[in-house]
Amino acid sequence: MERRKFCLAMLAGWVMPSAWAAELLLAEVYSDTVDPADYWVSEKMDGVRAYWDGQALMFRSGRRIAAPDWFVASLPKIPLDGELWMGRGAFERLSATVRRAVPLDEEWRAVRYMIFEIPGAEGDFTTRIAAMRRLVVHVNRYWIQTVEQFRVADRAELKQRLEAVVAQGGEGLMLHRADAVYVTGRSEALLKLKPWQDAEAVVIAHQPGQGKHAGRMGALRVRSPEGLEFNLGTGFSDAVRQDPPPVGSTVTYRYTGRTSEGIPRFAHYWRRREPE
Repeated sequence: MERRKFCLAMLAGWVMPSAWAAELLLAEVYSDTVDPADYWVSEKMDGVRAYWDGQALMFRSGRRIAAPDWFVASLPKIPLDGELWMGRGAFERLSATVRRAVPLDEEWRAVRYMIFEIPGAEGDFTTRIAAMRRLVVHVNRYWIQTVEQFRVADRAELKQRLEAVVAQGGEGLMLHRADAVYVTGRSEALLKLKPWQDAEAVVIAHQPGQGKHAGRMGALRVRSPEGLEFNLGTGFSDAVRQDPPPVGSTVTYRYTGRTSEGIPRFAHYWRRREPE
C-alpha cells in the first residue's frame, strides 16, 4: 500500500513525453562563458545510459536491456533516466554484462543504476533532484542510487572539481541548469565538461603495423559522420592490435581540438561502440 501511494504521488507530477524512446535530454559542450553557479554539477560517469519507461529498462536506442527481475522489481511505474555503472574504469566489463541476452546474477550484483533525471516531471531541476532523492530512499535498494549533485561558486572551483575527478580516474563533469524544466533533444540546459573531446567514426580500413607492431594492426583508417578520413594510430592495447575492430564497425576516439581542415588533433582510439 505504501509503495502504491508513493508511485501515485510521483505520477501526479509526471507528464508522459511523446515518442518516449526517441526523445531524451542530450548535452551540449561546456563553454568558459557559462557561469557554473547557475548549475548543479555531477561526475560524468563512464557507464551505459539506460532509461526505465515504468515497465522495462532500455538502451537509448529503445532496445530492451535484459536486466534480472530482481534488479528492476523495486523501480516505480514512472520513467527514469540514468546510467548503469560498475565504477570508474570498468566500462568494458559493464558493457559485456548489460548486453548479455541472458543476464548473469553474479555480474549484475556489481551494477548500479545511477538515476539523474525523471523525464517529463514538473518543476525545475532542483525540484526533480529532491524527488529523485526521495525515490531512492523509498526504494531502499543498494543498486538503485541517485547521481550525486553539488554546487560550485565559480569557474575556479569548477576547474578544481574537474581536476580532482580526472585525477581519480573519472571522465569529467556534467552541469545541469538548476532552474531548467525538463526538455528533450540537445540543449544547453545540460552541459558536459571534459579535459578532452570525444567523437565517433566508422572503420574503413586497417593499416599494417611496422617495427614492434609488425604482423598486427598499426592504425585504423576511419571516416567521420562529416566524411573526413584520418588515421587512429595510438591508444590500442596489444589485444586490440591483434584483433582490431572490423571494417564497418563504429569506434570512439578522443582528441584535443581540430586543425583548420577540421581533422581532430592528437586523435587516439578509446573503444569500440557496441551495437545496441
